[in-house]
Amino acid sequence: MVTLAEVAQHAGVSASTVSYVLSGKRSISSTTRQRVERSIRELGYHPNAGARALASSKSNIIALMIPLRTDMYVPVMMEIAIAVATTARTHGYDVLLLTGEEGPDAVRRVAGSGLADGMILMDVELDDERLPLLRATDQPSVLIGLPADTAGLTCVDLDFRATGALCVEHLAKQGHHDIAVIGEAPAVYERHTGFAERTLDGLRSRARELGVRLLHRPCEGGYDAMAVTLARILDERPDTSGLVVQNESAVEPLLALLRQQGRAVPEDMSVVAICPDQVATQASVRLTSVAIPAQEMGRRAVEHLVAKLEGRGGDEVVLLAPELTVRASSGPAPSRS
Repeated sequence: MVTLAEVAQHAGVSASTVSYVLSGKRSISSTTRQRVERSIRELGYHPNAGARALASSKSNIIALMIPLRTDMYVPVMMEIAIAVATTARTHGYDVLLLTGEEGPDAVRRVAGSGLADGMILMDVELDDERLPLLRATDQPSVLIGLPADTAGLTCVDLDFRATGALCVEHLAKQGHHDIAVIGEAPAVYERHTGFAERTLDGLRSRARELGVRLLHRPCEGGYDAMAVTLARILDERPDTSGLVVQNESAVEPLLALLRQQGRAVPEDMSVVAICPDQVATQASVRLTSVAIPAQEMGRRAVEHLVAKLEGRGGDEVVLLAPELTVRASSGPAPSRS
């Protein structure tokens, strides 16, 4: 491994001069700076991260808090995480991934240790217990998600309330008057997770405005849980002709069960999903869906955090507008004899 002393010898300068070029703490002539930078490139020198942090009071690391729970669809979470990591690198930052369910303790650990220059938090609840600590610390942060109170926070998210409303509008225009929502696992609603609660609020509000009957049933996902949930829906609301699914793990089991029951999609039952495009397009019936813009959410979160770190950004809420793509799974409501 190349040392700082070897860079200094190669460039014909003192070790302290190399250190000043790296830290920017003293003015160095352009000729000397260029000579040192050329030696760094030619020798392949990489400054020690810990030493660099001590010299500049910066770690050049962003902490990403992403609790990996069994009731969440991990591929979407990881797609966001990858977008965060790749965008951070373009700005010269590495990402420290914190996947435990530590809550406020993780915020305290990062804010009090200098592990990272800023934080991005995911899996945001409406009354998230991490938020008072974020507001109390000077460390810049961004939420991917929307709590009930956004004062003093920067948030990036899909507009899930508008997403729910858009799904109801699409089915209502097709003549569907009885719509059921197959939701996330019960624990997601018990935690009052922001995206699920806001989607449900949008679904219910727009259904009331349009005079549509709406039934919501959480579902663990998987074939057995989906079978129980679908049977319950059809028992309670036999005239249900439209389904909105916000649970990626339930998509294929639902389509399989409808086939087994002789219910054609969309002739007998229309299905609209809130899911990644990959899930919608690779399903056994190509699904009408509102996409989850995971990459865009991750990229925007990093850009807003970097702006804060550079003193260019303030607190704001960024809601990405939903887009519904019509595919083969939705159509006119069947006529009732």
